[in-house]
Amino acid sequence: MRSQAVTLLWRAGIAAALVGAIGVLPWLSHTDPALTVLKARSADRDPTPEVLADIRAQLGLDHGPLRLLADWLGGLWRGDAGRSWISGSEVTPAVLQALGVSLLLMAVALAVAAVTAALICARTLWLGAQRRLDGRRAGGTGSAVLAALPEFLTASVLATVVGVQWGWLPALGWYGPRWTILPALALGLPAGAVLGRLLDDLLPGAFAEPWALAATARGLPGRTVARQALRRCLPGLLPNTALFVVGITGGAVTVEQVFDIPGLGRTTLQAALAQDLPVLQAGTLALVLLAAAAAALAHLLTRLLIGPALRDGALPTLHRRSTPAPRLLPIAYGGLLTAVIALGLPRDPLALDTAERLTAPSLSHPFGTDALGRDMLARVAHGALDTLLLAFAITAVTLLTGVALGLLPRLSGPLVDTVTALPPVLVALLVTAVAGSGTATPALAVAAVAWAPLAAHTCALLRQERAALHLTATRALGAGDRYLLRHELLPAVLPPVTRHALLRLPGIALALASLAFLGLGAQPPAPEWGLLLAENQPYAERAPWAVLAPAAVLALLGALAVTAAGGVRRGRRRSRQTEATAPVLDKQPDTRELVATR
Repeated sequence: MRSQAVTLLWRAGIAAALVGAIGVLPWLSHTDPALTVLKARSADRDPTPEVLADIRAQLGLDHGPLRLLADWLGGLWRGDAGRSWISGSEVTPAVLQALGVSLLLMAVALAVAAVTAALICARTLWLGAQRRLDGRRAGGTGSAVLAALPEFLTASVLATVVGVQWGWLPALGWYGPRWTILPALALGLPAGAVLGRLLDDLLPGAFAEPWALAATARGLPGRTVARQALRRCLPGLLPNTALFVVGITGGAVTVEQVFDIPGLGRTTLQAALAQDLPVLQAGTLALVLLAAAAAALAHLLTRLLIGPALRDGALPTLHRRSTPAPRLLPIAYGGLLTAVIALGLPRDPLALDTAERLTAPSLSHPFGTDALGRDMLARVAHGALDTLLLAFAITAVTLLTGVALGLLPRLSGPLVDTVTALPPVLVALLVTAVAGSGTATPALAVAAVAWAPLAAHTCALLRQERAALHLTATRALGAGDRYLLRHELLPAVLPPVTRHALLRLPGIALALASLAFLGLGAQPPAPEWGLLLAENQPYAERAPWAVLAPAAVLALLGALAVTAAGGVRRGRRRSRQTEATAPVLDKQPDTRELVATR
């Protein structure tokens, strides 16, 4: 009970610090909130001293940020979040309406993600039910490509092709259930691809557990074993599923922009850009509360799925020794990506030729040209240097941070929930206010939130691994905490979390691209991949190669990351009989090593 009270206080303190930081955002960024509000209200009106003074008097800006924050917090107890600085309307009804829109969109997108994840895992489930997983070849290239597609690009293609050209579904607005399908596809397909890959990574370990072998020996149907294996693996994914729920609700800014959806992410973005603090604070607080509720629900479902085995230390381990995946595919994908970069680097990415505007791919321009006649191969290759190096660096930093904080669940749990609730755009604005604008701002903003899924994954796996039978036996033999961490817990947790980090490498590049798409990342004429997609999106129907070129390279990066992740394994595979008959004996520590560590 005491630990739960401490966790609750820690969570409340983080939320209060976040809301307080937002409340002083204009003063942190050294901008005049009266001038920003005036531009948002009427861009054509001259910012005379009299006009600015009148706005300051209306909003009470002369009292300072602390007084404004205290007044806003005082109104929350009565359900009053104040009035918008821009429109003058009440904030609470507007935020609740936007939250309802986002929750409906999230529910449909989550259904799409569940179907996508099921399709990705269907082959593994079928092979496991037939006891034929030993001959399974590593796959996942298709899911990697799907996960690497930018959400805003998928949304644009669906809106243009399915909505406008074919006319099958509405492409703009929010007037009923039919308007949810296209944006839900844009959000749910990449999320389902990532969740499907993580689940597909855990399923072979579940099918190799003694209970699965015993169930098969007793003649239980394969579908029953597959259903129980799925239930066995879900607790390790529930924390990340909760993160996706919050991320889809508040982080779907680009998709809401494309489809003109009045959701909470778009509302928060507009409030952040206009420095409409009452709306921004209320929207952020709603996301934080949603994140806390999603985390609590995930924790409850984990306990219900696992049962008392989690408390009693009676779980088998999901992480079995296995052979590395074939190395031919990552070498092929890496060689192809290297070839694209090598062919494009000698070309000038800034050379303009208006006579060659939007030229189709040819021998002189293999990837075609953009709206200014610049060679797309050159721009993709030069942009790869910055995008790939930055994405790899951020991935390495977030992996180390996620694992380190994941080992401290009481500290990182509330922090993960709060960080996940923040849309990347809002984080970028906060980073800009603190550190100033510059080329490092997008990287800092992405790194500030990208460690959270890895920390949640580490916590979930660590919780189950600590309840494993072999760990109980090893502790009974006299192993101390340091020995268990070094020889049992980290070897079991690090490989799947590292594979998870590699799977998220394209997502890191996509996050940088999304910030550039919204104008918060690289600026023209830089050849950054996100900026290339943003610049050429208006010409997607007339010159699709200008958008497909950077999108194809992003997909290639996703395929490379997934196939490379397949090579991160724990060791060599043992025979199925050995795994079934000696799950605990082979975990016994060396007596000499135990003596040295005690």
